[in-house]
Amino acid sequence: MKTISRLLLIIYFVSGNLMLAQNSYPQNYFRNPLNIPIQLAANFGAVRPNHFHMGLDIRTNSQENLPVVAAAEGYVSRIKVERYGFGNAVYITHPNGYTTVYAHLNKYFDQLDAFVKEMQYKDEKWEQDITFSPRQFPVAKGQMIALSGNTGGSAGPHLHFEIRDTKTEECLNPLLFGFNIPDNVAPIVSGLYWYDRRFSSYEPGANDVSVKKSGNTYTANIIYVNSPVVSLAIKAVDKANKGFNLGIYEAQLLMDNKLIYSFTIDKVSYDDTRYINGCIDYAKFIRDKMSIQHLSVLPGMKLSDYSSGSNGIINLPDDTIHNIEIVLKDTNGNTSRLTTQIQWIKTSEGIVEGAQTIHPNEARTIKTENAEINLSKNALYDAINFKMSERSDSDAVSNAVILHNLYVPIHDHYALKIKPNRKLNDEEKNRLVIELNYGSDKEFIKGKWNGSYLEGQFKRLGVARILLDNSVPSVSPNWKEGALIAGSSLILRGKTDIGDVESFRAELDGKWLRFARIKDNFVYLFDEKCPKGSGVHTLKVTTTNTAGNMNTQTFTFQR
Repeated sequence: MKTISRLLLIIYFVSGNLMLAQNSYPQNYFRNPLNIPIQLAANFGAVRPNHFHMGLDIRTNSQENLPVVAAAEGYVSRIKVERYGFGNAVYITHPNGYTTVYAHLNKYFDQLDAFVKEMQYKDEKWEQDITFSPRQFPVAKGQMIALSGNTGGSAGPHLHFEIRDTKTEECLNPLLFGFNIPDNVAPIVSGLYWYDRRFSSYEPGANDVSVKKSGNTYTANIIYVNSPVVSLAIKAVDKANKGFNLGIYEAQLLMDNKLIYSFTIDKVSYDDTRYINGCIDYAKFIRDKMSIQHLSVLPGMKLSDYSSGSNGIINLPDDTIHNIEIVLKDTNGNTSRLTTQIQWIKTSEGIVEGAQTIHPNEARTIKTENAEINLSKNALYDAINFKMSERSDSDAVSNAVILHNLYVPIHDHYALKIKPNRKLNDEEKNRLVIELNYGSDKEFIKGKWNGSYLEGQFKRLGVARILLDNSVPSVSPNWKEGALIAGSSLILRGKTDIGDVESFRAELDGKWLRFARIKDNFVYLFDEKCPKGSGVHTLKVTTTNTAGNMNTQTFTFQR
């Protein structure tokens, strides 16, 4: 019998079916990580700013502190405590080769919580990233490991849940593991777009096509295009039975009954998640908050596991009418179809390349009189006629440098150098920050001197300038000086004129005290370090801002 099994295994390898086995994930091995039915607020692969959503967002009925349980037996292999991102997170490694992740938690189970607290006081640091051996914190399937919450980069109470390949750390689509989540709703299409691809999907950009709906079937009138080389994109959402907008799992594009492009969102690594910007119409996402997914491969998009087949570029050699079909599916197999036709109407219009045209896979340096940007060969997903200019700025110690526009994504960090517009003394040089304004927000970094230029690293385009920061950061308490505190916590509100509070240290009567950072607040929950009836206390707080300016404040209170 053993001989036959070995023979079958050899045949299995030789036949080329090993890949199918690797993609055949265990069914019903993992249980629901909550003790309430799973309702999704977001699924795997949904479009997020600069990343795919890498797991499931499971609703907690707008509540916090619901028990979170281990999805299967294993051991706690890692925890994270951070201001943004996952907030408080637990990683459990399982004997079947997978790791599950539970994020935005309020509190770990008692033994783990005590260990983490001990490490925080030992390191005198609230943020932590701790790994564990298999024997330290073993867990059983269904064992309570934490309480749900709203910590980190969370906009409301929920549980973020991931399944990863332990060896590669790739995130896998949890909906492929057999969770019982009823869903009989097919994806919903609300828009179709075409792009002239002779030069770039960015220039001149999207052309809207009206879509009509009849059940799960959609139609559009014939698409007349003025280019022989085009691509398509779809605006669509998946709907679970409870009505939340979810991301599309699978899409296929056929022309004249021939498959020319498809994508399936089965797995993504965190190293590759930023490639989402090469899979969507980034300008529409930033400007209009619309998630429009390309049905083609941009030349700088290197996420190989996401798309298959040909690149989705539609080449129209003549003015013949061609049939187009788009098929969308969710993980339950619910299917929608859109049919239309496309025809090339010949014109001589087109985008002309300029002296500062940059193509994907091409490193370039662009300069103005007082600034320089260095883009790596991985920076762009598609070609652009890069525009860079300067304008005077009375509030800055440099000109404002306009880096193309906000609506073209950058994949990796670029180096930006800016020259100040006046002579600075040594003290002023140490108080400079580079501000990048990218429309919806601003980013501030300290920067480093490179000759006569201040240099910084960024991953978005926008308007950059150098600011002189003579201000100091501060915190504001939620109690009156010397007051008796009857509540359960101390809250300090952080404030800076420019940038952020980069470091925070609190000492209670001369000893480090653990404050958690929640957005812009610093929060201490009373514990054995400051019990009731312990009298008058002095709290010394030292903060440092992005420019490196430091401030120390002292407060008193009674307990």
